[in-house]
Amino acid sequence: MCTAKKCGIRFQPPAIILIYENEVKGKNRQRIMPVRNFSKFSDCTRAAEQLKNNPRHKSYLEEVSPKQLEKLFTLLQGHLCGQSLAATMEQIQRETAIDPEEDMNKLDDKELAKRKSIMDELFEKNQKKKDDPDFVYDIEVEFAQDELQSCGWDTESADEF
Repeated sequence: MCTAKKCGIRFQPPAIILIYENEVKGKNRQRIMPVRNFSKFSDCTRAAEQLKNNPRHKSYLEEVSPKQLEKLFTLLQGHLCGQSLAATMEQIQRETAIDPEEDMNKLDDKELAKRKSIMDELFEKNQKKKDDPDFVYDIEVEFAQDELQSCGWDTESADEF
């Protein structure tokens, strides 16, 4: 069994590099996984899935998220297209950010699924669990009256229904 520490990419020759800790020996090791048959026209999501499911690398990549591998393949694809590293990183940031003002009703199914996946990942990352040291079960917050905004629907009486 191994614990992934760092995951990165090498552009020449293309490879995914994983730094992991071998739990049996207790030492940090490096695994270089060559990227073959990948071009600037390849699908990064599919390439990440194929690498993660490859029997030779599967046990090493168990703890590495598919999204992280997809980002690494996107970096490689940007390099193959001649983009700078900064430009590719900016593109990845734009694609993985959620705009709260965006109308998601106008998105197609694929884009909507992508946004939902990003939101689920952010939720999992920010979620407080029972095992967290700063977890509080029942939080009560008092809001100042000037912060509250009234809405038309909550001012009507309940007996109208």
